[in-house]
Amino acid sequence: MDLPLSPPLAPMLAAPATTIPPGMAYEPKWDGFRALVFRDHDEVRLISRSGRDLTPYFPDVVEAVRADAPQRCVLDGELVVIDGDALRFTRLLERSGAAPHRVAQLVRLRPASMIVFDVLAVDDLAMLRLPYRERRRVAEALFADLSGPLFLSPMTTDPDTAREWFARFEGNGLDGVIAKSPDGPYLPGVRAMTKIKHRRDADTVIGGFRLHKNSAPGRPLLGVLHLGLHDERGRLAWVGACSGFSRDARERLLEVLLPLALTPGTPAHAEHPWAPPTLPGDARRPQPGPRSGGPDEATYLLAPELVCEVSYDHLEDDLRFRSSPAFVRFRPDRLPAECTFAQLEARPSTDLRSVLGAGPVTRS
Repeated sequence: MDLPLSPPLAPMLAAPATTIPPGMAYEPKWDGFRALVFRDHDEVRLISRSGRDLTPYFPDVVEAVRADAPQRCVLDGELVVIDGDALRFTRLLERSGAAPHRVAQLVRLRPASMIVFDVLAVDDLAMLRLPYRERRRVAEALFADLSGPLFLSPMTTDPDTAREWFARFEGNGLDGVIAKSPDGPYLPGVRAMTKIKHRRDADTVIGGFRLHKNSAPGRPLLGVLHLGLHDERGRLAWVGACSGFSRDARERLLEVLLPLALTPGTPAHAEHPWAPPTLPGDARRPQPGPRSGGPDEATYLLAPELVCEVSYDHLEDDLRFRSSPAFVRFRPDRLPAECTFAQLEARPSTDLRSVLGAGPVTRS
């Protein structure tokens, strides 16, 4: 490619925060695949944050770039699938690694879109050193009138509007708000932005656990906790797994859990709602899906009697935690039967097209 910037190029990253900072430029945080777009006339490449070439899996986005982007450019944005009025991350996962015939089928059934939020180069001009406000002006000049499948992300400099977005758009599968310095350059690989994500607490049933890969017979370590919630029929549905513990927590928590593990071959183990064998369509245990890391033969099952509180961002398709929740504490004061989907806060919803059509800039 004859461009002023070319792969490998790391995208600029964001550091977490709990509140929306003042004096920044704000965008919705889109729930999709981060990707850099490199276009040199008909040659288009979509490169993931990790450097993976996503081009074969999103031919519909490639065609959208050819139709609506400058002939020679480098863009930063998010690959998404709009399903009804919401973004569906699981629809993106269907494409990851799919065979060409399956990709073609998904393009017809569930087309993807690209939401652009930064312009890094146009023609022979690399724009990394320009302040964000100038790069944004270029983006608005190029993409403000698009109506899809290539979109320009809305942006505001008004923190009240950002707080409204944070509350209003969550029901559409958006992740929160991103804050950027209006005067900041684009810093590849640096956490120079701020991300403010939704976090909530829930009481869940611990249905099992796995040992850490570094466990040793003389010093076992906790790997993950498998979590469940009861559905409306009283069945314990697998909703995700906690990980990311410190070494001290891995040892301390396992001291509690290991003596409670059910012995394979016993009636209690066989009657567990997640007990193997698990066959496709088995009604006793929800299928974990392609990225779940759900219960398997290496899982130590526990009688579904132990409750813990976790902190999470939101549920994917209202069925599973979108990302790994954080363990907060055991809850011996809560009954497992109280751990239901009904306890989770209902998310507001709005027309996603109104999000994408929110306008380019609101001046403070």
